[in-house]
Amino acid sequence: MKNVPLLLPDASYVELLTVELDQSLYLPVYASHISAGFPSPAEDYVELRVNISEFVTDNPTSTFFVRVHGDSMQDAHIVDGSILAVDRSLKPTSGDIIVAVINNEFTVKRLFLKGKSILLVPENRKYQALEITEEMNFQVWGKVVTVLHKL
Repeated sequence: MKNVPLLLPDASYVELLTVELDQSLYLPVYASHISAGFPSPAEDYVELRVNISEFVTDNPTSTFFVRVHGDSMQDAHIVDGSILAVDRSLKPTSGDIIVAVINNEFTVKRLFLKGKSILLVPENRKYQALEITEEMNFQVWGKVVTVLHKL
């Protein structure tokens, strides 16, 4: 395949981040059920501790992180500034959200496979889907397994 310049249908892209998952970070999970208030003092005890690295991914050695820039995936709750955990060991299937490289540009999109056709679909109606052609230098970098962002 030759490297053909490509203008993605949107201005969204991802930025690679360095995050260490080899050290465990445990956070408490309280045994209180909160509908619209605060835990009762009687229930003020820790039920379990959650290892954040296990929550983010099952495969820390094959997982990398990217920060999203743009709004092409906002309807999938991936907004500008979101951090994605991307697992390279998982084989993506049709309908999965992936990080891909297209002609040396990183992007995050929903993958659709139909026969031999590959379609990358944004989750924002403002943008068009992109059909991958043989002329494009295309590679799936991994499957998105976790989305992190502040409310």
